[in-house]
Amino acid sequence: MAEPRTDPAQLDALGAQGTFRARNRVAVTDVAGREVAELSLVPPVFVERTMKSLHRAASAAVDERISMIARAAELFSTAALGGQSVEEYEYLVSRVGGIPISEVRATTRAIAARLRKVHYSVEHARPAGSVTRWDDPLTRTGRAVWARRGSVFAVHAAGNHPGPHSLWPESLALGYRVAVRPSRREPFTPHRLITALRGAGFNNDQVVLLPTDHATADAVLRGADLGMVYGGEDVVRKYATHSSILPQGPGRSKILVTEEVDWRDHLDTIVDSVSGHGGTGCVNTTAILVEGDPTPLCEALAERLSSVPSLPPEDPRAVCPVQPVATAKGFEALLLHKAAGAKPWLGGDGIAEELGDGSAVLRPAIHQLDRPNAPQTSVELPFPCVWVAPWTHEAGLTPLRNSLVLTVMTHDTRLVDRLLEEPSISNVYVGDHRTYWMESGMPHDGYLAEFLMRCKSVIRD
Repeated sequence: MAEPRTDPAQLDALGAQGTFRARNRVAVTDVAGREVAELSLVPPVFVERTMKSLHRAASAAVDERISMIARAAELFSTAALGGQSVEEYEYLVSRVGGIPISEVRATTRAIAARLRKVHYSVEHARPAGSVTRWDDPLTRTGRAVWARRGSVFAVHAAGNHPGPHSLWPESLALGYRVAVRPSRREPFTPHRLITALRGAGFNNDQVVLLPTDHATADAVLRGADLGMVYGGEDVVRKYATHSSILPQGPGRSKILVTEEVDWRDHLDTIVDSVSGHGGTGCVNTTAILVEGDPTPLCEALAERLSSVPSLPPEDPRAVCPVQPVATAKGFEALLLHKAAGAKPWLGGDGIAEELGDGSAVLRPAIHQLDRPNAPQTSVELPFPCVWVAPWTHEAGLTPLRNSLVLTVMTHDTRLVDRLLEEPSISNVYVGDHRTYWMESGMPHDGYLAEFLMRCKSVIRD
């Protein structure tokens, strides 16, 4: 394990002219409240000038872009960047975000793997009947050409997990110039990734990091042609009607087990879907619906999850996330409020277990509901927290709607057909598949390229 730094790391803005250390800097603290970094916050005028530079910049040829992203994958996952080794980076992400170190290490490898396959991913998103160049021989008789909807893409990044940073580099592969506003909760991953991309050959005016205060944040979006924003339900509501903004909100992922399937054969998958990745992601299971009596499943889940250890996040054996005590107590109070009327199997007396250094482990919570349409099935919290409810065919699809991922364990092909046709369910995994399963070339909440690109008809002499 990397030794902790004795002095705060300096996370400078990465502007179109290079690095920039602002006078306005904010402390980044770990889960125990210890300052581990200073993050430069850029003023509105800096944002405005940088975004104009991105618009003026040119993009490299597509083959060169793909090659640079592949080189960046190696730098990101192996090199010392900004004077910081991979091990030091992973330690800081774990200590600040409270994510188990084993998960951070796995995500480092996963981001690099996705970068190496970026061309594969964007090509899977391209409509089969389209071509990528107007001078393709097929356009002589008329053909759809896949073209960008703009030139500059802005990202308000997530802070709950480093994994989402594997997605936005697809926009670079498509020829966009990109501005990332990092979360103060986890600025290390975008800073390291953009440093790697620049080290691999991208110009300063092609990909930038713009940390800002909340008042300046929207200036990054206003300066771009298109944007993607991560956040809670409030973010989804704010940008729902903005055609130029792609909101990424709660996942409310679920598992459905019908009566002809024995859930005991799939208990490992169910437990991992709840607790894998620290239980922090939008693809972790929020609710399990069971045809029949859910009590035996609740009992089995409680037996498995009650035994997970309470450890600091940098311990390789850690499973659950860790937060400052005040934050953990806030989540605990919210859980207990939302769980009113539900039967607790785990977490009924609270989930915040203090470690004695100002931080607390967010331990698993399991609650049993008496009906499939109980409002708790939509309550997503950033730790292993699951609501288990009975389901019947008469209840239909209503309790399953608004799911980023639905794993359905069934032999009923007609039910699967109906689930695929339901617009509010983004992904359907049939059988023994964890809700957090993702692969390059597969859509997450649709393909990002669906939002960034469009088809234009082209015919030429």
